Amino acid sequence: MAIDQHGDAKLEGVSIRSLPKVSLHDHLDGALRPQTIIEIADEVGVDVPEAAADDLADWFEDQSDSGSLVEYLKTFDLTIAVMQTRDGLRRVAKEFVEDLAADGVIYGEVRWAPEQHLQGGLSLDEVVEAVQEGIEEGEDAVEASGRDIRVGQLISAMRHTDRSLEIAELAVRHRGRGAVGFDIAGPEAGFPPSNLRPAFDYLASAFFPATVHAGEAAGLDSIRSALIDGRALRLGHGVRIAEDLDVVEQKGEEVQVRFGDLARWVRDREIPLELSPSSNLQTGAIAAWGTQLEDHPFDLLYQLGFAVTVNVDNRTMSRTSLTRELSLLADAFEYTLEDLEAFQLNAAAAAFLTIEEREELIELIGEGFSA
Repeated sequence: MAIDQHGDAKLEGVSIRSLPKVSLHDHLDGALRPQTIIEIADEVGVDVPEAAADDLADWFEDQSDSGSLVEYLKTFDLTIAVMQTRDGLRRVAKEFVEDLAADGVIYGEVRWAPEQHLQGGLSLDEVVEAVQEGIEEGEDAVEASGRDIRVGQLISAMRHTDRSLEIAELAVRHRGRGAVGFDIAGPEAGFPPSNLRPAFDYLASAFFPATVHAGEAAGLDSIRSALIDGRALRLGHGVRIAEDLDVVEQKGEEVQVRFGDLARWVRDREIPLELSPSSNLQTGAIAAWGTQLEDHPFDLLYQLGFAVTVNVDNRTMSRTSLTRELSLLADAFEYTLEDLEAFQLNAAAAAFLTIEEREELIELIGEGFSA
């Protein structure tokens, strides 16, 4: 399948970009426009490695394609540096929403860590409010253009710091004012969700939903801790759940698989997997299976009935979009429009919304794909 210069492709004669989509795993500090980085950096006195937007986009892609999550995360030093003021946060959030809508997304959740944006003197509450202002400005701009989009905040705590309970309280404090869920981010290996158990206990007592990064840089123990200690309703990436599957026999396209207890629990409970194909390649999350998209266990998980969803993770670092990720998967695994619709329905069902709102989202997806 040919992806054009705008990142779009056609499947069964239909533009993938035109289809209604749901984005669940999308980092705010990983989705900045290169030109915006350059302009804000000039205003606040931050050095950038490249002076032209296209060259800076190349730099992010090259630096991120390291095969290591730790090295991948270092590129965020630059994006976070230009997100330390109210105006900077508001602009980045507004453009985030506009870019999602331009890609056909009708509902999105943006995750970010407020504790990383305090260097300009803003408080935790002030940075959350600034991002929410930008989100609402973006939603209004999209509506003015004749489209609709809704975006909620996933307030993230950094798993290697000691502020997780404080950030959990921040998230609950902003429930109803933009915050729809909680997440933990940062280096996964060596920092299991169990380290943050008090924060997750508090969230559970407040009935506030959590998705947890797990099964990316660390394996099954990380996923187990996300479910037990984090009470995760979704798994951020979760791709390494495939390590708990033993392929017993394969005849042509038929595969016999023996499930481990953890994999069976995740599959049978329909715990959504926030898979990010391009990012999973860049960070080495699928190294056990190979180095090409065709090696990604995405299709195995899908065919076995796991609740797979498709995500971008970090649009700037992977130089991608949700349309591009879907196009790449359709090309690699010969998916049809019906398959792409299934991924969007899985994501809609997993959204941190009320059941009435999820049903409305599912209806919009069905209408969009049938049209």
